[in-house]
Amino acid sequence: MAENAGCISLTVADPQGPGPIRCHVLYPSHAPASLQRFGHYPVELALDAALPATTLPQVLISHGNGGSPWTHRDLAVDLARHGHLVILPEHSGNCVGDNRLAGTLANLVNRPRQLSLALDAVASHPQLSRCLAGPQVAVIGHSLGGYTALAAAGGQPLAGPQETPDGKAQPVPVHADPRITRLVLLAPAAGRFGAPQALAGVHQPILIWAAELDTLTPPSEAEWVQQATASGQTELRIIPGAGHFSFLSPFPAVLDRPGFAPAHDPPGFDRQALQPLMQQAVRQFLRTPIPVCGDPLSAG
Repeated sequence: MAENAGCISLTVADPQGPGPIRCHVLYPSHAPASLQRFGHYPVELALDAALPATTLPQVLISHGNGGSPWTHRDLAVDLARHGHLVILPEHSGNCVGDNRLAGTLANLVNRPRQLSLALDAVASHPQLSRCLAGPQVAVIGHSLGGYTALAAAGGQPLAGPQETPDGKAQPVPVHADPRITRLVLLAPAAGRFGAPQALAGVHQPILIWAAELDTLTPPSEAEWVQQATASGQTELRIIPGAGHFSFLSPFPAVLDRPGFAPAHDPPGFDRQALQPLMQQAVRQFLRTPIPVCGDPLSAG
């Protein structure tokens, strides 16, 4: 395991979206780290440190509605230190400082495409491309990031009447990215996949952590994903006492204020204590071999 996480910044063009996608890529590094701030979020990183000589598996994290990838900074740094290339796109039009497309059909279309564009940018980067163990990528998504992961992995979502220009529910035109081979869903916003066969095209192994006391994306949405996906390789854990935002890194003091829901948990829940448990579970899931046709692991 590396002592630190290195970090390279990218700007990814999105001609069909509201603007370029800001993206950071983390990786294992033995270079000295220093405290960096991304908005209000402090992270110990080795900026522009030399890339490792070995190849690394890719992990991409999709943040929630109006959020920031740095709300998952503890998980991202942990994965990087343990040998992953961690891609952190900021969803333009639906992130901190630029949330103009929240609640729109355009946002539901843009988000999965932005994942693919971020992967394209890493694959074409002169230095980062040399570090890739292969094109395969695991996608981690929280809340609307869970929607994004499922849509990019082969799901066929339906936009609600409140999200479309004409006020009528309609299919969201999304395209599956064949590079996505695993999903980790944290309190996923899966309600848009409620139609029959909407998740029949999702064949990847999935790890889901849902929150028992989640009132925004209740555990029933995660249970539906487990029942409706085609792989039969979906592991669901419902975390007792947790709320919707309990899977995020603890917020800095400046944001830990009354009325700011993402910084708070149900009474008695310890978000800080959950972080290492979640990190270990995600690492173990990412290390587990994917069964293939004819593999004895796939029997039964």
